Amino acid sequence: MMNSIRRTKIISTLGPSTDKKNILRKIIKSGVNVLRLNFSHGIAEDHINRVNKIRSLEKELNCCVALIGDLQGPKIRISSFKEKKIFLKHGDNFLLDLNIPKNKGDKNAVGIDYTNLPNEVSCNDILLLDDGKIKLKVIKINNTKIFTKVIIGGYLSDNKGLNKLGGGLSASALTKKDEEDIKLAARINIDYLAVSFPRSSQDLQKARLLIRQAGSKAKIIAKIERAEAISSDKIIKDIIIASDAIMIARGDLGVEIGDYQLIGVQKKLIKITRKLNRVSITATQMMESMITNPFPTRAEVMDVANSVLDGTDAVMLSAETASGNFPEITVQNMSKICIGAEKVPCMHISKHRLHKQFDNIPETISMSVMYSANHLKNIVAVVMILTSNKIALLTSRITSGIPIFYISNSIRKLRLSTLYRGVIPIYLENILKNKNTTNTAIKLLKDKKLLRKNNTIIVIKNNKKNHCQSVNSYKIINVS
Repeated sequence: MMNSIRRTKIISTLGPSTDKKNILRKIIKSGVNVLRLNFSHGIAEDHINRVNKIRSLEKELNCCVALIGDLQGPKIRISSFKEKKIFLKHGDNFLLDLNIPKNKGDKNAVGIDYTNLPNEVSCNDILLLDDGKIKLKVIKINNTKIFTKVIIGGYLSDNKGLNKLGGGLSASALTKKDEEDIKLAARINIDYLAVSFPRSSQDLQKARLLIRQAGSKAKIIAKIERAEAISSDKIIKDIIIASDAIMIARGDLGVEIGDYQLIGVQKKLIKITRKLNRVSITATQMMESMITNPFPTRAEVMDVANSVLDGTDAVMLSAETASGNFPEITVQNMSKICIGAEKVPCMHISKHRLHKQFDNIPETISMSVMYSANHLKNIVAVVMILTSNKIALLTSRITSGIPIFYISNSIRKLRLSTLYRGVIPIYLENILKNKNTTNTAIKLLKDKKLLRKNNTIIVIKNNKKNHCQSVNSYKIINVS
C-alpha cells in the first residue's frame, strides 16, 4: 500500500482544456496536488470562475488542492505582423524598431514593446526570439532601431518573447499589470504567488509587501528564469531565503544561459533550496509531446524521473494540461514516473543534517522524528496531528521513503503543505471535539486504508490549546 503513495507533488496549469466538462475533476482525481492560474492569459472573470469550481470540487472530492497565481512579469516581446507570421532565413537583415506599430511588422522589421531595449544591447549581442528558436546578432543600434542579422532562422509569429543571451535586461520584475493581478490573487484567496523574472531578493520583498497590503497571506514563489538570478551563490541564496519556494523555469532560463548549463544549475538550485528549508518546483516542457500525443517520449520519462532523483518537491505541467489534448492521461503518466523514480533506494534515506547543530526547536523536532522514521525498523508512516505548518515543512526536508500524514482542521495549512514532498494533507474538521485525537486520527487513516492493524507509526502532535511551533508529544505506536 505504502509503495503506491506518491511523494513528489504534481502541479497542473489551468486553461481551455481544463475548462472542458469534467476534465478538472478527472485531473484532480488522477493525482494533481496544486493548480496554477497563469495570469499571462485570460481575464479576471476566467480566473474567478475556475477558482470557484476548484473549491467546489475540493469539497466534493474531500481533498486539499493549493492554488498558485503566476504573475506575467516583464516578458519582453516583439509586436505583431501584417500577415501574422513571417519566415526568416539565415543571413537575412532584420530590424527591431520601437516606432513600428502593432500589425505592421513584415519580413524586414517588427516593433518591440520594451522601450529601453536599444539602450541595453550592444553590437555583437545575441538576441533570442520564441524561446531561442530564432537567433539574431546585433549589428548596429540607432536611436529606436536595432539592426540585426539572422543567425538561426525559421517561422516567427506575433508577440513572441525576446531574450538576450547571458541576460542583462533591466525590466522591473513587477509591472502595473502584475500589481492588479496581485489584488486579484488576494480576492480569490490563492495560496502561492509566483513572481516572474526576479533579479534579486528585493523583487521578492516588494511582491510580498504588495500581497500583504492586498490582504493576502499567500506564500511567495521565486521563478528562476534570469541569468542574473544565478550569477553567484550569494544571489541564489538571497533569492531563495527571500521566498518560500522557487520554480526552476527552464524555458527562459535556458534561453538566457544556454540549455547545456541547465543540467548543473537545476541540481544546484534544488540542493541549495532543500538545505535552506524552502520548496523547489521543476518546470517547463516536462511532458511536452503529450500536448498532442497520448504517451510521453522516453526522454520525457527520464527528465521527470531525474528531477525526482534530484530531490525536487514538485514537477509542473504547463501547456500539457492548459491546452493539450490529453490532460488526464498526462497527469496519470507523470504520477507513474514519479512513483517509479521514488523506488530508487537513494530516495529512501539520507545523511542530510546528521552532523548539524540546530538553533531552533521545530528543526530539532523534525530531524529527530525523521531520523527515527528512517532508522527504526518497520516504521511505515509519520502521523502529524495539529502541528504547525513549519513542522510539516521541516520534516519534508529530510529525504525518506516514508509518507508523512498531516492531519489538521486548518484548511489553509493543509493547502500549503500540498507542495511539500512526502506530506499527505488530510482535513479533519471535528478533530478537536474528540478527547483522544491520536485514536481519532488513526481511525481516520485506517478508514482511508492508509494504515492497517499492526502497522508501526510515529505520531507527533500539538494539544488544542497550544498554537506555537512546539510539539507536545512524540510517540511510537503499534496500530491496534
